[in-house]
Amino acid sequence: MDCRKEEKCDVSVIVPIHNGEAWIDDCFEAIQLQSAVEHLTVEVSAYDDSSTDKTWDMLQAWKEKLTMKGIKFVLSRNESSCPRGVGFAKNHAVEQSSGVFLCFQDVDDIMLPDRILHQYEAAQENENAIVGCEFRRLPDDSTVRFTRWANSLDNEQLYHQIYTSHGPTLIMPTWFCKRSVFDRIGGFSEEGKGTPEDLLFFYKHLDIKGRLWKVPECLLVYRYHPHATTFSIDENTIWSVRLERLQENVLISWTEFTIWNAGKQGRRFYRSLQPKYQERVIAFCDVDVNKVGKTYTPPHQNKCMIPILHFTQMTPPVIICVKLDLTGGSFEENLKSLNLQEGRDYVLFS
Repeated sequence: MDCRKEEKCDVSVIVPIHNGEAWIDDCFEAIQLQSAVEHLTVEVSAYDDSSTDKTWDMLQAWKEKLTMKGIKFVLSRNESSCPRGVGFAKNHAVEQSSGVFLCFQDVDDIMLPDRILHQYEAAQENENAIVGCEFRRLPDDSTVRFTRWANSLDNEQLYHQIYTSHGPTLIMPTWFCKRSVFDRIGGFSEEGKGTPEDLLFFYKHLDIKGRLWKVPECLLVYRYHPHATTFSIDENTIWSVRLERLQENVLISWTEFTIWNAGKQGRRFYRSLQPKYQERVIAFCDVDVNKVGKTYTPPHQNKCMIPILHFTQMTPPVIICVKLDLTGGSFEENLKSLNLQEGRDYVLFS
């Protein structure tokens, strides 16, 4: 049954689940306590992707609890023994929902009380946007650098820092958008485990001129644990997705450029480029006195000798293959000293 043919609600909370019994009570208790239920019509749309634990029974119990509170609960499941993956589960949860707006919620995370209301207000003002928010990690001391990076991005940096290994500049567990944003993309990739479906969706959204917006407020507790879906995605897969888009959207318009980092990551980046973009690399740059003044000769290209310059001597534009927040601020100070404009003179690929 397509629930969208019935009366639409304001917001559907989209919850894909596979073996979520450890998190369900915390997740749904937080949904029940949302301030938005006093002002908006809110439904929960959950899809159980072949769970083998107590997930299904717990969801049935929560459906009864939430219905008694006036929160509609739409629930279905993949009854086969083979999970289809988080992209599949999200798509089916969206398909069976009726909300004008969609609030994506991972079962292992916890909404803070004003999440739905404040993101709904922002999304009404930004109808072509994926709306995110700030978050805190649980445990508090997990992924400190990542959390600091994501929460510190301003609305311009949301568009510029899309090629770092951190992934989307708005993290998926905070996404909130109008249904039309989802429909224009056509849903998430359903290729299954190992596919960065959120990054692929994010890039497609940007490719069709979709917007990004972040509510400057902590509205989610983002749980860190070793069984999180993010750990099932190979780093090389994410590298390839990032690199392909960088070449197609940035390097294609640069006739020449520099690579900042003459070490392992910079050289890996060079070797990963398509040959036509390798030919546009005019130099590497670095701060290491053991590298500056020398040359890099790529494997199997004995006639190609690329100079390694001090960063103060390099010519932009530059691809930066240096990870942020790892040098006690010295890299950031060096970059700031050059008075370069992010997105025009340099792009981070770290």
